[in-house]
Amino acid sequence: MARWEFKLPDIGEGVTEGEIVSWLVKPGDVVREDQPMVEVMTDKATVTIAAPRAGTIVATTGKVGEVVAVHSVLVVFDVGGGAPAAAASDGEKASPAAAHRGANGANGTSKLDEGPAATAVGDIREHLPGMGLAPAAAGRSDGDAAASAASAYFNEKPLATPATRRVARELGVDLKRVPPTGTQGRVTRDDVQAFHRVPAAPADDGARAPAPAAARGAHPAPAHGAREPVKITPPAGAPGALEDRVPFAGMRRKIAAKMAQSTQTAAHFTFVEECDCTALKALRARMKPVAEAAGVKLTYLPFIVKATVAALKKHPMLNSALDESTNEIVTRKYFHIGMAASTDAGLMVPVIKDADRRSLLDVAREIERLAADAKAGKSKVDDLSGSTFTITSLGAQGGLFATPIINFPEVGILGVHQMKEKPVVRDGQIAIGSVMLLSLSFDHRIVDGHVGAAFAYDIIGYLENPDRLFLEL
Repeated sequence: MARWEFKLPDIGEGVTEGEIVSWLVKPGDVVREDQPMVEVMTDKATVTIAAPRAGTIVATTGKVGEVVAVHSVLVVFDVGGGAPAAAASDGEKASPAAAHRGANGANGTSKLDEGPAATAVGDIREHLPGMGLAPAAAGRSDGDAAASAASAYFNEKPLATPATRRVARELGVDLKRVPPTGTQGRVTRDDVQAFHRVPAAPADDGARAPAPAAARGAHPAPAHGAREPVKITPPAGAPGALEDRVPFAGMRRKIAAKMAQSTQTAAHFTFVEECDCTALKALRARMKPVAEAAGVKLTYLPFIVKATVAALKKHPMLNSALDESTNEIVTRKYFHIGMAASTDAGLMVPVIKDADRRSLLDVAREIERLAADAKAGKSKVDDLSGSTFTITSLGAQGGLFATPIINFPEVGILGVHQMKEKPVVRDGQIAIGSVMLLSLSFDHRIVDGHVGAAFAYDIIGYLENPDRLFLEL
């Protein structure tokens, strides 16, 4: 038997590990070249990795929900004669710049050992700027002052040679937290090894540095200072058939982590107000046949997107984000509007890029395309990244109002609720109007209450008098 070890390839810049979402093969299976083997989720995307060559699966590494480090063995093949007996040494690994079929779906191959590398086809963008750190060092406990000093250091873009980065990967060290001693602020091999020997103290945000990816399973240790994880046990004497258990992994666990990060980091406050959409409803009714003639489904969301962009231009602080690594407020001069969408895999946020430069009809067309791709699981990486402000709508199930969670590190989110017929007062007379409540949550660290309220009323002003959108945009 000629064995060949295939290692998890570099899926994208900055990716150091991947979570096993599902295995599509098992030991004993005979696979053909380019046959899908495993779905792996990273901070960048969910990718399907295909077999780099034909052969028989001898062994697989990692259960569903476990995290595997880049360049660690993922699958062992029996490839018959003529294949290398083991994976290449670190010096022979493919460089991070080697071409591959990445999360954007581009085709290519990279060299690993003497055989071909697997391909990775991206499905879903999950990374939000400012989220997540690379794995920290293994075997370290909380403790001494040296650890506290080391943990206080953070550099978003550390300088290091490829050889030093390889050593950091092997030791499970996060280069962003290693204080440099080399020339021009470069992290050296000695810096990495010294950092690895120092017991890790809690990071400034109170979260314990994670263990190396290869050593972590589906149930990581709780954050430093946090409560112990809840253990669910059936009642005494109850048969196991009364419960169903599935791994809390993949997309659902990623969503949970992001929601928890947002609520634990941003200082949420919510502002709720009514919006009389009677004029908007009439305008949509007039424009709907025009849109249908162009092959576009015209909903209320394109109007809401354009109203939001117009209000963002008046209140640029709402189109900003806090860069916590540099303690800077970053105000974006582009308007990429995220649209929260429910899918079978969980909550996705497709992004309408440059919404300010698009016509109302073009925004409607883009919303339709993004929603269809998200529900079909065909969203591209670029379609699910880079939002500067997010809108979430439950449509007919919108309820009265809600407290939407900010799409961190953005500083605001707009929740759109069900439109209902209600009594309204116009010119001192009671009439029946189409009324919708808007719920806006803001990060109070950045957005003051009166600013958030003014932003909300500007959106309402555009929706109650939608003709202004055509004059000002």
